[in-house]
Amino acid sequence: MTGRKAVLAALDLPGRPFSPSTLLEELELLLGNLNIKSVGSMIQRRSRPDPALLFGSGKVEELALFCKSAGADLFVSNDTLTPGQKSNLHASLGVEVWDRPFVIMKIFELRAWSSEAKLQVELALCRYEIPHLKGLGTQMSRLGGGIGTRGPGETEFERHRRKLERRVRDIDRKLVLLKKKRTLQRSRRKKMNFPVVSLVGYTNSGKSSLLRVLSGDYSLVAENRLFSTLDTFIRKVSLPSGRDVMLSDTVGFIRDLPPGLVAAFRTTLEEIVASAFLVFVLDAAAPDFVEVREVVEKTVEEIGGGQIPRLFVLNKCDLLEPDGCQALEDRLREEGEAVVSVSALKKTGIPALLATMDAFVQRADLISGKGDRIR
Repeated sequence: MTGRKAVLAALDLPGRPFSPSTLLEELELLLGNLNIKSVGSMIQRRSRPDPALLFGSGKVEELALFCKSAGADLFVSNDTLTPGQKSNLHASLGVEVWDRPFVIMKIFELRAWSSEAKLQVELALCRYEIPHLKGLGTQMSRLGGGIGTRGPGETEFERHRRKLERRVRDIDRKLVLLKKKRTLQRSRRKKMNFPVVSLVGYTNSGKSSLLRVLSGDYSLVAENRLFSTLDTFIRKVSLPSGRDVMLSDTVGFIRDLPPGLVAAFRTTLEEIVASAFLVFVLDAAAPDFVEVREVVEKTVEEIGGGQIPRLFVLNKCDLLEPDGCQALEDRLREEGEAVVSVSALKKTGIPALLATMDAFVQRADLISGKGDRIR
């Protein structure tokens, strides 16, 4: 994919929590992780998406001219496309068409290195591709046979669809076995009286860096890029009281994380739901801090972790003035949240974080039932 050029576009719909310009900036960053260069972007304000093209027909004509003049070979919609919209845009623009969910899945595919992560990404891609074969089937049918006949193209389309469906069933079976293995591992940790604590946060918020510092395991890779962690890494962390916990770091979240990926990574995400408490790692220097926090909270809620006790960690505070980080702390405390400010890079605030985690563990031992939030 090196050397590809893309034109980006987004809808400006009423009631959206994020501005389209912010979403396009993030989409451009996502594409950069695939070595795809954005050569321009457009925003169209509409009351609702066009059912056939997503964008208005006039805007699509404008996009077609733009793609041609810019030498783009790819069009990327920030908004999720239906199979019909994707096929129609491809026919109108004359270039390959992607949407934001597909971009995220391609990054996951690039980052996956363990057999489990590769299986989960492949599962998501297969489930994404099956409904989008409709447009492909139309193109294939032109190879032979008229309307209403079973030409060689239609046969090829059906063959490919069945192949994908068989692969989905095969991956599902393998992931069931991996789920049993993870369940057994969690049971063993529980018997050893090691509470499991999970780091959750937006992608590139510094979760992996924090795990390195807290565990002292600097062999863990922490990179300044999106989705550097797709697998679950668990390390032992010693607390001031002498108690040990197992600290887990797994895939980061992002706006509009494709449901197919969430479903495919359910085995990995179950580590979060099984935690004694969650450490919400937030980038304190993020310009869209409030929106990012909402994404993390919503995603945790969607995977079934909304009632798990939580501790907020404001990371990258070294990039803010002291009063800026303090203002964020005060706001969270006013909401009744526990919060600690740190810099994983500068290793500041780590003793306070460990002490707070220790208090969480000790109080968690006394709490019966679910749904109690420790403050």
